[in-house]
Amino acid sequence: MSAQKDEPKIQTPSSTPIPSDAKPPIQVPKSSPTTSKPTGQSSLKKEQEAPPFEKGITEEIKKKFGESIRVVFIKPLRIKIQVDPVNIVEVATFLRDVMGFDHAESVAGTDYPKDGQIEVIYHLGSYTREDLASHVFSLAIRTSREDARLPTLINVYKSVEYHERETFEMLGVYFDGHPRNDRFLLPEDWADIPPLRKDFKIKGR
Repeated sequence: MSAQKDEPKIQTPSSTPIPSDAKPPIQVPKSSPTTSKPTGQSSLKKEQEAPPFEKGITEEIKKKFGESIRVVFIKPLRIKIQVDPVNIVEVATFLRDVMGFDHAESVAGTDYPKDGQIEVIYHLGSYTREDLASHVFSLAIRTSREDARLPTLINVYKSVEYHERETFEMLGVYFDGHPRNDRFLLPEDWADIPPLRKDFKIKGR
């Protein structure tokens, strides 16, 4: 009788003995793409919502003027709209007589050479309405850089007299109907372009 050789046993993973004190593997739950939400999504939505009081003001203005005005932004205590030059006096009068923005606090201007435009912004406030006391309403209007002319608001807000003169002097915007489109800040012999335009350069620099 021939002797048989013992064949070596091959262990497979299934046959590997597991120690009695071994802990089962931790199961990591899979996240469902349909139920997961980006972090901060709800808070971002809240930030984008317009404050009710300010939104109510703009809705009343839009009800009056419709598509002839464009709302630039609505923030707490801050509103900015843009109108066409042909409508600026009518809109400003409505803001004064109906909405309670009874005075202009300042007038600012920004040069946009790439757009070929200059923007003039009237910052309006209220002395007569307590609920508007902390609000600043920005009434914006644009004109061409090549022929920078806008209607004056001096007959709506007397306080713009010197602000418009400064805008004329520093940005070169002529205000039709203003009694004094002349300089009062720059030297009398000033012969350069308006100094707040983007293409103005100090000589020697």
